[in-house]
Amino acid sequence: MLSKRLIVCLDVREGKLAKSIKFVDTKDIGDPVEKARQYYQDGVDELVFYDINASRSNQDIKLKFVEAVAAQIFIPFSVGGGIRSIEDATKLRLAGAEKININSAAVQRKELISEISGAIGAQSTVLSMDVKKTGKTKEIPSGYEIVINAGTVATGLDAIEWAKNGEKLGAGELVVNSIDADGTKDGYELTLTRMIADSVGIPVIASGGAGKPEHLYDAFAVGHADAALVASIVHYGEYTCRQLKEYLNGRGIKIRMKF
Repeated sequence: MLSKRLIVCLDVREGKLAKSIKFVDTKDIGDPVEKARQYYQDGVDELVFYDINASRSNQDIKLKFVEAVAAQIFIPFSVGGGIRSIEDATKLRLAGAEKININSAAVQRKELISEISGAIGAQSTVLSMDVKKTGKTKEIPSGYEIVINAGTVATGLDAIEWAKNGEKLGAGELVVNSIDADGTKDGYELTLTRMIADSVGIPVIASGGAGKPEHLYDAFAVGHADAALVASIVHYGEYTCRQLKEYLNGRGIKIRMKF
């Protein structure tokens, strides 16, 4: 059985660490490079860097910030936001990103998943999915819809079907980010996470809603996630990565404990 992973998300806006609730009311909360170094030293397994303005504003990710973060850490580092081509992915890899996260552009042109996976490998290609609960309809049989451009555009795509298609097209990992749970600290959207985890054969990362260590345990034990992504609870100093891992280890979750 593979170890579960703890991942910290660094949402970056104009070079500043930012945090929102349900993708709105975004506030700047610090320096992403400093925080990356802090989490690495505290034993986090991976970091994810999202440029939250890139897709919405049709911008490119600022490579200098990727380079600055990569210089501080020696763990897997994933980057997303505004990636539209193999060239974008290659630039980020050369800047220090080990994995490439694609989201909105993949929905708009699904071939992008296969192109990037073919160029850098499925193990480095992550499909990030922003999902909103809509209720079951003929078009959205799962009751969960994919939204893009930082949650501003509904797509009509069913989340479960998109997850399956993403795997077929070459994604090696899925991030399942619930907009309804994002920043609330009320817990992950376990129904959604489990439905997707049970529908695919690649690792699934639970994202959105972590507020206490019990929520991470639920993501693994109930949601069948392979990794849990956190943000607010570590950014605001409520818990350290070390404390979260110690709690999970004490509950019988297999997780790396070497600090």
